[in-house]
Amino acid sequence: MGVGADLMDGLVVVGCSRRKTVTSRPVPALELYQGGCVPRLRDRLGADAGRRRQVLVLSARHGLVPADAPLETYDQPLTERRARVLCQPVRHALTVHLAIHPTREALLLLEPAYLQVLGTPPVPVVHVITDPVAHFGAAEKILATWGWA
Repeated sequence: MGVGADLMDGLVVVGCSRRKTVTSRPVPALELYQGGCVPRLRDRLGADAGRRRQVLVLSARHGLVPADAPLETYDQPLTERRARVLCQPVRHALTVHLAIHPTREALLLLEPAYLQVLGTPPVPVVHVITDPVAHFGAAEKILATWGWA
């Protein structure tokens, strides 16, 4: 990206999914979710720890969590009430993350209800894909500009 060593080359925020791995022990968030665009994003990232640190998952139960945060199977839909409860802690978590890991670009792979919870990240360039399953090809093009081949 050529913006300096102190800036990451992008942040991805992806929404959780209803389909999850059934497990009796915690697994990394990115491994837990089996629906939506998460499997395609996970395949794209592979085991690259550096890039996985640049991915946050917006969970209806846990809020905004790192891709490798250990989570157990759960069932928690994002209701309007739950969305209101999550707004402040999610936005605070994003602010903290960006203070530690500044970036110039963010790619939001979030359906509209999740996008409302997150709000707009305070970064210069924000890419929003509100139907990440149907338009994951557009996400791949953005990731390619970041060097996430």
